[in-house]
Amino acid sequence: MNRRMLIAGAGGAVVLGGVAAATIAGMGSDADYAAGIAPLRAPLSAPAPLRELVRFATLAPNGHNTQPWRFRIGAGHIDVLPDPSRRTPVVDPDDHHVFVSLGAAAATLALAGAARGQPGEVRFDAANGGSLVYDFSAGPARPSPLFDAIVQRQSTRGDYDGRPVSAADLASLARAAAVPGVALVLVTDRPRLDQIRDLVIAGNSAQLADPAFRRELKSLLRFNPSTALRHGDGLFSAASGSPALPDWLGPLAFDWLAPASSQNDAYAKQIRSSAGIAIFTGAIEGPAGWVAVGAACQRFSLQATALGLKHAYLNQPVEVPALRPALAALVGMAGTRPDIVMRFGTGPALPFSPRRPVDAVIVA
Repeated sequence: MNRRMLIAGAGGAVVLGGVAAATIAGMGSDADYAAGIAPLRAPLSAPAPLRELVRFATLAPNGHNTQPWRFRIGAGHIDVLPDPSRRTPVVDPDDHHVFVSLGAAAATLALAGAARGQPGEVRFDAANGGSLVYDFSAGPARPSPLFDAIVQRQSTRGDYDGRPVSAADLASLARAAAVPGVALVLVTDRPRLDQIRDLVIAGNSAQLADPAFRRELKSLLRFNPSTALRHGDGLFSAASGSPALPDWLGPLAFDWLAPASSQNDAYAKQIRSSAGIAIFTGAIEGPAGWVAVGAACQRFSLQATALGLKHAYLNQPVEVPALRPALAALVGMAGTRPDIVMRFGTGPALPFSPRRPVDAVIVA
């Protein structure tokens, strides 16, 4: 539910300006990309076939846009299963992000089911590999502002405009994210935001100094519209406000023009432009707790979208284990493991991240 393109920055823009236009042969265009992803973000029909509920569930945020889930449709239930083939073992060795992603998808599925007259409950099935089960039955349709926000929600990894969020809106964000077993701390004061910034920068520096991390991240980068549509996953450059590049040049640009210093400057600016940062912590350290965190994060981000706010993940301080104690102490939760760090504020829309087609995620 995290990560960033590493080719932006003044130096890279100057060097690559002559080749960044999306008109280069084979790269595709912005219009091609928008047309390609439009069916995945189409409104949900009423009544909705179960595979359409699954399509909505895949719009949930997920770690590095790997979409580490599979769905199995049964009589009166839809199972949400982890997909081991889509793990990111360097950045997520204990599958924390996998289960947070499953929790977000299941929460989205429940909102869509309720809105289309198939309400139900999500339960954690530890005996079945840590899968989730959405048990539903026919009932009255219960649409909600959170459901309405599903197709518009996106992780916006650009600069925001620095405007504060009102106390009333902060309270509505907290109410939306109120999931049993999950604690939420909203940080809006500048001194603590600056301390979180320092932890993000320390984490980013540590990660970029790790060759294995860089290899894993580079494998997930999609440098132009054509490649993003072909893969249907990963981190699309335009979704981070970065220029499109040919496939042959993107990996080279990543190596040449991605020093930690420029990325750290970008993160500092993004945090400075944000209204606040939300930190989520589960009461249980393990898959069941991480699933609950995923549900809380998704409900928070959907409420933010309904309020006209943007959000993006800054998970370096939870991905680098040595930094977790400092983050926990900073937000008054010493002795716990923070799970998710998310900034929020008012900012522009960017292109949506890609998703795989529904047929690719439904299993027999």
